[in-house]
Amino acid sequence: MLGAALRSGLTMRPPRSSALPWLWIALVLATLVVYLFGLGGAYAPTNGDEMVYIHIARMTAESGHWLPLQSEIIGMRNTKPPLLFWQAIVASDWGQNWSLWALRLPSIVYTFITTVLLAFFAHRISGNLRTACLAAVLYLLFFSTFRYGRVYLTSAPETFWLSLPMWWLLWLHLRSTHSGVCAAERSAPCPPPAERAPPLTAQNALPHTLQANGNDWAAFTLMGIAMATGSAYKSFALVAPAAAAVWCAWLLSAPRLQWPLVLRTTLGLTWSAALAVGIFSLWLVLDPDPAAVWQEFVLGENAGKMSNPQGYWHAAFFGVYPMWTQLLAYPANAGLLFFTVLGVAWVCLRRAFKRQTYAQLTPSEWILLAWLAVWLIVFTIPSQRSERYVIPAMPALAIVMALVWEKIPRLAFGVTLAIIAPALVMLARISWVMGDMQIANSTQVAITLIASCAGLMGAAAGFLKQRWLRASTLLACLAVYASFSLMVEPLSTPATGYSAAVQSRLYGKRVAVPNGFTGQYERFHFILPTAKLVPYDAEGRNTGAYQPDLPAPARLSYLLGQFDAVVWLQDELSQIEPSCVPQCKRLGTRWHVKSRHKTGEVTLSNLWQPQDWLFRREWLVENTTNQAVAPIK
Repeated sequence: MLGAALRSGLTMRPPRSSALPWLWIALVLATLVVYLFGLGGAYAPTNGDEMVYIHIARMTAESGHWLPLQSEIIGMRNTKPPLLFWQAIVASDWGQNWSLWALRLPSIVYTFITTVLLAFFAHRISGNLRTACLAAVLYLLFFSTFRYGRVYLTSAPETFWLSLPMWWLLWLHLRSTHSGVCAAERSAPCPPPAERAPPLTAQNALPHTLQANGNDWAAFTLMGIAMATGSAYKSFALVAPAAAAVWCAWLLSAPRLQWPLVLRTTLGLTWSAALAVGIFSLWLVLDPDPAAVWQEFVLGENAGKMSNPQGYWHAAFFGVYPMWTQLLAYPANAGLLFFTVLGVAWVCLRRAFKRQTYAQLTPSEWILLAWLAVWLIVFTIPSQRSERYVIPAMPALAIVMALVWEKIPRLAFGVTLAIIAPALVMLARISWVMGDMQIANSTQVAITLIASCAGLMGAAAGFLKQRWLRASTLLACLAVYASFSLMVEPLSTPATGYSAAVQSRLYGKRVAVPNGFTGQYERFHFILPTAKLVPYDAEGRNTGAYQPDLPAPARLSYLLGQFDAVVWLQDELSQIEPSCVPQCKRLGTRWHVKSRHKTGEVTLSNLWQPQDWLFRREWLVENTTNQAVAPIK
C-alpha cells in the first residue's frame, strides 16, 4: 500500500541535482511570512475556544497565583489543564504585556519547530530537499495548522510534544539506514562508492535500533515525560492514542517481530503511559480545589464524551457525531487541500489489497502508517468525535503526501483549483467593497488585490500547463491565506480601536459588551482594558442575560440604564446613528464583522454585495440623562 505508493512516487521525481530548489525554499519562506503576518489581529482564523482560554489565563494572572485557575464564566474554570494558561502567564509576564501577539507567539513557535522536524525527516526518508520543502509547505497549508496552530489554542503544543516519540522512532531507523546507504534521491551528490561505509544488514542494525536493552527504559521514561507534557495542554486522554501509536509503530517497524520484543515494548510503553498519567495527576495534588478539577475536568470534559443519552451505538451511527464522519477527519483538516488528501487515500487504497505491498514497506513507512491509523481509530471511539482530535497526526500526513506527490491524480488538483479560484475572487471583491466603505485605504486594497490576482494567475497556469498543476495548487492555496490576512488587516490596526481619551474616560466604569458565543466578550479587554466589562446576549445568543427578547431600541435603552456605557451593534443597514440618540452620547465607532448569519441573510442574489451581510457598525455609547432604568421582569 504505502510502500509501493512511496516507491512509485519517488521514481517520478525530477532527476537528481546538486542545485538547491530555490523556488521551493522561497515558497516555504513565503508561507512562514504569511503565518507571522496578522498574528496579533482580532480576525485571524481561530476557534471560539480561544477567547475562553484567554479569559481564564487573564483571570488567573490577575489572581497572582498559578492555581487554582480562575474564571467568571460558569462551568468554564477547569476546562483545560493548567499548562496552557501558565504558558500565557509567562508569555505575557503575568499580564503586563497582554496582547494577542504575545499570547499567540508560543503557539507559532511550536508550529514552526514541528515544521522543521517533519521537513528534516522527509529529507532523511527521501534524500531530496525538494520533498522536504514540499512536506513543510503542505503541513503549513493544512487549514487545521493555519487555524489552530498559530493562535492561542492547544493544538500546536500538543502536536509538538506528542510527536516527539514518533520522531525518535523515525530517527533510530533512519540513522541506521543512512549511516551506510546513500539515498537514491539526495539533494547533494553522493560520495564515491569507495568512501561509503558498508550498509547495515538487518542483523547488525538491530543493536542500533529497537532491539537494544541498555537505553530502552531511559527512552520509555523520556517518552512518558513528553506524553505528560503534551497531555498537560489538553487532556490525559491523549496518552492513549500517543502510547498506542508508538507501540504499533515500534513493533511494525522492527526487523523481526519476536515475543521478547513484544513483551519489552508493551511493558515499557505501559510504564510511559503510567508515568504520563501520574505526572498529569499532580494537578489534582497541587490544586487547592481538587474536587472542582475532578468534577469539571475529569468527569465533565472527558468522561462525558464517552456517554450519550441516545445510547452509544445509536449515536455512533445516527447521532450528531456518527463514526463515518471521522473517516474524513484528515481531508477535513486539510481544508482547501481536501481533495488532494482524498487523492493520497486513493493512491494507497489501490495497493492495499496486494499482499506484496506490505512486505515492501520500510520501517519508516510502517511508522508513518501506524501514526495515521492509530490516531484515527482511537478517536472514532468517543461519542463526541471531531477532526480536531487527529491534528497531532497531521505531520505524518504531510510527509506521506510529499512522498507520493507525483502519484496523486491530477483530478484532485484540478478540483482544488476550481474551488480556490472563486474563493480568491470573493476575497478580492470583499476587499474592494471595504475600500468603497472606507474601511480600508487604497494601498491596503491594492495589496490585497495583488495577492488575489497572483493566486488566480497561479491557478490559470495550473490549468494551462499540466506540469505546473501541482505547484500551482500550493501557490493558489497560499494566496487564499495571504489575501484573507491582508483583507482583514485594516480591521486590526491600532487606529481601529477606541482612543486613549475614551479608554481613560471609561476607567473603572461598568460597560456592557455584546457576547454572541461563550466567552467572546473577552476580546473587548484588548480595546477597553481598564473598564469593567459585563457581557450581554447578542447575535442570536439567548441565555436570558439582560433581556435578549426586548426589541432592539428598548433593549439599548434598558442597558444604558443599567451600565455606564454600552457597546452596541448596528440594528439595520439603514441605521446611521444608535437608536438612543440624542438621549445618549456616542463615544466611538468601529466596524464589526458578522460571523454568524441567520437563514436567508446570505443568498445567491446578494452574495456579490458583502456590504449587505458582512459588515455592521459597532457603537460605544453612554447615557447622558444619568437616569437608571428599573430592571424589566
